[in-house]
Amino acid sequence: MVSKNQIKLISSLHQKKYRIAHQLFIAEGVKGIHELLSSNFELEHLYVTVDDFRTVASTQKTLISDVDLKKISALTTPNTCLAVFKIPNERAVVSEGLIVALDTIRDPGNMGTILRLCDWFGINQVICSKETVDLYNPKVVQATMGSIARVNVNYLNLNTFLETTSLPVYGTFMDGEDIYNSEITNEGIIILGNEANGISKEIEALVTKRITIPRFGNLQQTESLNVATATAIVLSEFKRRVFNEK
Repeated sequence: MVSKNQIKLISSLHQKKYRIAHQLFIAEGVKGIHELLSSNFELEHLYVTVDDFRTVASTQKTLISDVDLKKISALTTPNTCLAVFKIPNERAVVSEGLIVALDTIRDPGNMGTILRLCDWFGINQVICSKETVDLYNPKVVQATMGSIARVNVNYLNLNTFLETTSLPVYGTFMDGEDIYNSEITNEGIIILGNEANGISKEIEALVTKRITIPRFGNLQQTESLNVATATAIVLSEFKRRVFNEK
């Protein structure tokens, strides 16, 4: 059974200020929780309606009702489990290879999908402007499907980082050079901009190579691509080049 105080605490973790205050976050879904349990994330407590986690000690696990799960869940339709994990200390930025930089990405679904794509394409480092949606937002955690455990994410002053890096800086723009005909390398920073406004003017000034995904439609009227979709295409092309050069 889950107590009223536990319900209050877990529900508060839906908000960033309480996640920061308690240094805790929630994860939902059997697959995502199993991924986190197999990683370096430290479990605080697990709440289940069906016990699919036999390896978790009974002292760290509580069997609850569907009604109580709904009270603590961040999902419209809760799964069968919710786990509370400790937020780890941020690791140092790994400034080598290909890095994805997010300039004020706001949508949690986009953020989570981008992290999952980075995991898929072997991008180990993501850097985020401080205005980008919180990594531990429940919807971000859900959308990563466990990839949050394998991609290093740092929040920093993006302007300062780009001003001091020696890596080439690729920016995604509607008027950039066709990525399929551009000279691109296996090291660099790929910047992806805000869903509504794209890359900010301050960050744009620090871009050394403007790239775009060409439109092939006959009417050429599609305004733009979803940022997560664009990420998939851009990372695929960068990795394709690297593979073909081997």
